[in-house]
Amino acid sequence: MKLYKTLVTALLIAVTNICGFAQTKLTVDWSKTTMVSKSTPTLQVVVNPPLRRGSSIHDQSFAALKNLGADYVRYVPWLPYPKLAVAELQPPANGKTSWDFTNIDPMTIDFLEATKGHAVILNFSTMPAWFFKTDKPVAYPDKPDSVIWNYTQGSELVDTTAKQVADYYARLYSWYTKGGFTDELGKLHSSGYHYSIPYWEVFNEIEFEHGPSPKLYCKEYDAVVSAIKKVSPSTKFVGLALAFENDPNWFEYFLNPKNHKPGVPLDMISYHFYATNSNEQTINDLQYTYFERADNFVNRVRYIENIRKRLSPTTKTTIDEVGSILADEEHAITPPYWNLSGALYAYLYIELTHLGIDVIGESQLVGYPTQFPSVSMMNWTNGKPNARYWVLKLIHDNIGAGDALVQTDFDNDNINAQGFKTKNGNKVLLVNKRNRAIKLTLPESFKGMKLQAVDGSTGDGPAAETVINGTEIELKPFAVAMIIAGN
Repeated sequence: MKLYKTLVTALLIAVTNICGFAQTKLTVDWSKTTMVSKSTPTLQVVVNPPLRRGSSIHDQSFAALKNLGADYVRYVPWLPYPKLAVAELQPPANGKTSWDFTNIDPMTIDFLEATKGHAVILNFSTMPAWFFKTDKPVAYPDKPDSVIWNYTQGSELVDTTAKQVADYYARLYSWYTKGGFTDELGKLHSSGYHYSIPYWEVFNEIEFEHGPSPKLYCKEYDAVVSAIKKVSPSTKFVGLALAFENDPNWFEYFLNPKNHKPGVPLDMISYHFYATNSNEQTINDLQYTYFERADNFVNRVRYIENIRKRLSPTTKTTIDEVGSILADEEHAITPPYWNLSGALYAYLYIELTHLGIDVIGESQLVGYPTQFPSVSMMNWTNGKPNARYWVLKLIHDNIGAGDALVQTDFDNDNINAQGFKTKNGNKVLLVNKRNRAIKLTLPESFKGMKLQAVDGSTGDGPAAETVINGTEIELKPFAVAMIIAGN
């Protein structure tokens, strides 16, 4: 009989855990600091047509960016839109150059104005195609909004010294920071811009853009860094920006100072993570797939961090594209997806903070149908920020670098939680990883604290705020919540 009762009890526990009815207990020891956070939450802004002036969501998108007030926001003009990303589309000919910022400036200036007062990272990732040896000149659309996916052809530079590449980026940098530049033929181009750009990232997802070897990339990196350093000695640089982090050879080579010219700094490295899935999976599958892939990524980050600490311990790390991409982006996006993706970012923010990652950037401000809609932080139909944005804002407004992490315990793998001691009081970040409600038992001392939550009930709106009146709260499916004690 005793064995029978034990088996029945075990079965009931299993059933309640599966159904989400089990009571989860949260305990926080505010007196026990486990580490101090180095992690800044932020995002990336990728150049695309909805961010151009005149777009129906232009004003709302840049207002959302400004209202967030984040540091280390990453700005990326990139390969599908040569006229929005490449400032010299043709080589000098007949005594003239093709330098033209007509289409590039408006969006870039809107970005720099929206982030004024905050450190930013600029990455004009795409080089002019004529820098590379190709069988014939690479064509590109006449219209700035037209997409081309094969602009980055060729793998061998015409100028194998990389001086041409370096000079191009030094002029780009000068255009926005020094009021202009002198071109290859000695002509002065004046911009009148004197913005602060403290960080410059050298290329983006190099596996997809020309595919250089680690040795060639380091040569190009050194050339670009050295050229911009002559213009602005105080500028810092971000290297690699890898689409995939699963090849340790990149980190072993790039982070070894012996593979760089003397004096070239290794200020920061970057790489990316997107949770993906197969077409057959539903939202109930994704709640497991995405977090499993996130855990695998965290394990690889831990390995990379060991390489960094061994070879270049003063180099910082920004994981500057964090998000999820649906296999069927045109049809599979449903309202719960935005909450799931927001919960994924919040989960990774906690885990990467534990590993000491310096910058954790959600991807991206605007996506839209045909251009990675499932990574968008804006609703492209009404111009409102979606749940992914509001999750980032909830984190950004409450916790960040310099806050103390304290001992936090919970007895349910379906959630994640972390307590922080901040200059504005004690906070607890909570993440429900599952597509079902989970009840959470809190310490008595949490009574009277505020609870701000982004979940299915908040839609395209900000976090909803309530006051904790008892010792139990309910986290709705894929909820991201912040318990706020205040001072």
